[in-house]
Amino acid sequence: MLNSKLFKVNFDFPAKGLLVFLFVFVVASNSLFAQQDAQYTQYMYNTVSVNPGYAGSRGQISIAALHRSQWLGLEGAPTTQTFNIHSPIGYNGLGMGLSIVNDKIGPTSETNFDVDFSYTIMLAAERRLSFGLKASANLLDVRFSELNQYTTDQTLQQDIDNRLSPNIGAGVYYHTDKFYAGLSVPRILETSHFQESSLSTAKEQMNFYFITGYVWDLNPFLKFKPTLLTKVVQGAPLQVDVSANFMFNERFIIGGAYRWDAAFSGMVGFNINSNFLIGLAYDRETTELGSAAFNDGSFEVILRYDFISTKNNLKSPRFF
Repeated sequence: MLNSKLFKVNFDFPAKGLLVFLFVFVVASNSLFAQQDAQYTQYMYNTVSVNPGYAGSRGQISIAALHRSQWLGLEGAPTTQTFNIHSPIGYNGLGMGLSIVNDKIGPTSETNFDVDFSYTIMLAAERRLSFGLKASANLLDVRFSELNQYTTDQTLQQDIDNRLSPNIGAGVYYHTDKFYAGLSVPRILETSHFQESSLSTAKEQMNFYFITGYVWDLNPFLKFKPTLLTKVVQGAPLQVDVSANFMFNERFIIGGAYRWDAAFSGMVGFNINSNFLIGLAYDRETTELGSAAFNDGSFEVILRYDFISTKNNLKSPRFF
């Protein structure tokens, strides 16, 4: 998806001048900016977005919608919306999912339409290994002309308009009733978007993910789940997200997270019933950007609904 270094700002110099200069320098000097996948704090509730092997693993139709506003107070800062639905298909270990992800940073926006397929092997009681494939179509739109008020550089005069490109991804996902782990590359093809009349290029980058988590029953009313997400992208810093959540009485969820060398986060969630979850997260940057007066942190909300059948043997809300 989008590189979070690329966004338009609307505040007084020197901050505005410095950030615009960095944008122009990256595009004009390097002639390329790399696209990275969207960032989520509540990734543990949005697993199908990063690993197609997760599709259908909840055992019933599951629908989720997420909104993220990053760096509140900064005009042109990243915003992300996702919607996904996935379900097992029949009784042959097959699963399928559909996702839409919209990501916007300043003059740059893109939308991904994904179709996920998974096949699950029963290794033993409550032990499942799933293999997933993702087929996607990407629409990229870059309004370089919006930067004209800041620069007259001719390399930034040509927009990229709704450039369509296909892609594929893959993942493997293992889980029991208490543990899960997965490896995935949601987008394998490194497509370059080049304008002949411009020196600018937007390039898809492969994002490698490793996710894992475990649920401990501390007592009959309290569960504890630590999780880990690691993302590796060529040319970008290693991303490591560590979180810890507690679930009380199968209803209330509270926890915190740390994104290595980037941010601290607080999370709360509530299972309205066995079907419906609402989750909220707030991030505070630990970088110099986090201490800036115009940055009020990042906010995220997710809604998830599971169509639990009376024939389903799910006795309590799933923690992953």
